[in-house]
Amino acid sequence: MKYIILFLSMLFCHIVDDYYLQGWLASAKQKDWWRKNAPESLYRNDYIMALAEHGFSWTFMIHLPVIVYSVILNISIIPQCFIITFVINWIIHAITDNAKANKKKINLIQDQTIHFLQIIATYIFYTVACF
Repeated sequence: MKYIILFLSMLFCHIVDDYYLQGWLASAKQKDWWRKNAPESLYRNDYIMALAEHGFSWTFMIHLPVIVYSVILNISIIPQCFIITFVINWIIHAITDNAKANKKKINLIQDQTIHFLQIIATYIFYTVACF
């Protein structure tokens, strides 16, 4: 049961961060928003920072249940597992969101499918290799 709760908590944190907590970042990660609201060349690439910041926020949120789980059960996470998994998820999330928001190569269903696959892979990696 504890593994089911861990997995569902990761999915819930994904939904909270990707839909409720993004706020202004949802607009700021779009090149078009910057072109319309800050057209000066100084701000041309600022969308990249918004993508990175949201990617970090999302990655932290899906790792939060893993962190809480390991603390409550006093289970040590192998530091390299945590760092590698965190960074990979961060990068994939930012690239995926850029493909949807700016390149317009994927739609919301594809975007969310990739994020769900990230969560599944992260969950499996932690439960098999890192605890």
